[in-house]
Parts: sequence; structure tokens; C-alpha cells
Amino acid sequence: MEHEPQAQNTLAGGSEKRRRPRYPGTHPRQFEQRYKELDPEAHPEIQEHVRAQGRTPAGTHVPVLLNEVMDSLAPAPGEIVADCTVGYGGHAVEFLRRIAPNGRLIGFDVDPVAIEKARARLARVGGSFSLHRGNYAGIGKLLASERLAGYDIIFADLGVSSMQIDDPARGFSYKHDGPLDMRMDARIRSTAADLLATLSFEQLSSALAVLGDEPDHERIARRIVQQRASHPIARTSDLVRLILDAKGLARRAWRQPAVSGAGGIHPAALTFQALRILVNDELAALSQLLRMAPYCLRTGGRIGIISFHSGEDRLVKHAFKDGLRAGVYAAVCEEVVRPSPQELRANPRSAPAKFRWARKPHSEH
Repeated sequence: MEHEPQAQNTLAGGSEKRRRPRYPGTHPRQFEQRYKELDPEAHPEIQEHVRAQGRTPAGTHVPVLLNEVMDSLAPAPGEIVADCTVGYGGHAVEFLRRIAPNGRLIGFDVDPVAIEKARARLARVGGSFSLHRGNYAGIGKLLASERLAGYDIIFADLGVSSMQIDDPARGFSYKHDGPLDMRMDARIRSTAADLLATLSFEQLSSALAVLGDEPDHERIARRIVQQRASHPIARTSDLVRLILDAKGLARRAWRQPAVSGAGGIHPAALTFQALRILVNDELAALSQLLRMAPYCLRTGGRIGIISFHSGEDRLVKHAFKDGLRAGVYAAVCEEVVRPSPQELRANPRSAPAKFRWARKPHSEH
């Protein structure tokens, strides 16, 4: 339902005073209606209010494991940092502050909307930075064009940002109806809907199992193939209904503790995760980053990666341990770093996060 157009009052002096938009109910519920949350600089009190409720304000992103990342990677004045997934700039802002006054931040992101938001935030911090629209797998190629010998820190926060999840038009969320898109970069040719329409049963089942750890991958894949024969699966709500049907669940039955299980994960969450990773070819990009990183780091350089999926974490863990055995890295984290209870309460979306780091030797042999 569309909200009513803004009403206007004409004041005695002839100027117009705009009333706030009117919505069904007492509060705006749709993403595009949350004008105060979407303008954090003008309404900081709303940001604080929403965060205090353990939620992420619309159109923003709360950085995960921020203190742990800074403690482990220890950015210092004058260093060069590559933030491979700059997003809303939460980690990038803190990196830029700590490498001031002579350091340099180089940020990457495939999402042009995220880049512009981050650019505005970083500009307010000051210091030297440059942002590039592109995949982080290309960090090695940028060294030559930026005339750099290497990075002191390489950092990546994998997965999808809250800005992307909360916008129904992006199609990442099972909570909001929208087109089944899921492309982080609009230049990618195939959307999630395209893949659901063309992949075979075997390909779908394998993707859900490997990329989503979905236990019902065969049933869901079979249901997708059956459904698309008569009706295209074009919207997020279509896919959610299909998944619930494949699992034999009523639309709200999953909310019951006996059905939802530990953590109350939504029945569609793993399928949506798998499709997003598949659409954006995320594991291939991560593998390339892990191969290139040792050659892009200076002596004593550090790399840190936050992952949200078991497959991603396995790639990072094995790459770091293999590098340690080969002498590429001098040290790696012994245990994966997870959010504290305090962070989980303040930002429930941080729950799946896993952080690992590695460090190159301080001198070449």
C-alpha cells in the first residue's frame, strides 16, 4: 500500500512547511518509507534508538568484530591498508583513523551505492584513501597502477551487508518480497531468478548442499524444478513459499521452537545464502584472494578475513595453515575469533561471523 503524499501548509510568510509522510499504522514499515533511518546524518537519534533495540538502521551496516579486527591486525600510522569489502565503511573508517596522518586506505567494492556511501563517510574522517568499484580478487593488479610495493594489511568482510539485505529491491532477503535478483554487482548477467530457471536438478541440489549446508537440498531442488515447469520463480516470496512447502511447513509454523531449532534460523535462510554465493561466484573470488594475498603483502604484513559460511571459513583456515607450513606466513590465529555475548546482544546479525588472521615474516629469507 502506498503512503499518502506529503501534505503542505502555507505559512503566513508564504513559505511552505512539509508535514511528515503518513503511513499505515503508527510507524513506517517499508524500507523506502524509513526516511529518518535512511538519512543518518540528519537523524542520529534514530540511529541510536534502533541500535539500542538490537536492530540495524535501514540503509546502514554495523561492522562486525570491529575491536577484534583492530586488535589482531594492529593498523599503525603510515601503513597501507587494502579493505577488500569496504561496504558502508565501518571497518574502513577505523582503519583510516588509525593509519593517520600518513597512511593510505585503498577500498574495493562491487556495489556502486555502497562505494558512494563509504566515500562520504571516509571524507569526513580525512586522510588519504581511494575507492575502486571492482572485485577484491583484483587487488594484485591495482598495486602497479597505485605505484605501491605492497600492502601492510589486507582485510575482507565476506558475505552480504545489511544495506543489501534490507532493501527489498535487491532480492537478498527472505523477509521482504522483492525481485529474485541477489547481484551485488549489477553488471553480473544472471540473477538468482535466472539460475532457478536454468540450472538442472543436480546442479541446484549440489549448490544448496555445498554452498548452503541445506539438509533438505534434494527436496527443495526437486520442488524448484516442478514449480518452474508451470510458473516462473521470480520473487523472493515465491521462493520462500516453495521452500516451506518442500519442508512441509505452514507459513508460520517455523516460528515454533520445536520446528525452528537452535537459533531459530528461517527455513529459507540456507537456500538464500547458497543462491547469493552462486550468483556472485563468491568462493572463486575468495580463492583468488587467498592465492594472491601473500604476494601482495609487505614483510610483516597481516591479512584478516571475516566469513559467515562454513565453506568460506574452511578455505580461509586451510589457506592460512598451508601458508604457515610453507613459511609464507610466520603466524596464524590458533582459534577462530567469534563475536562476544555483548556484540551478539547489540547486533544479532553478527552471530555467524568467524574471523581468522595470518601474518607474514618480518624479514625475507
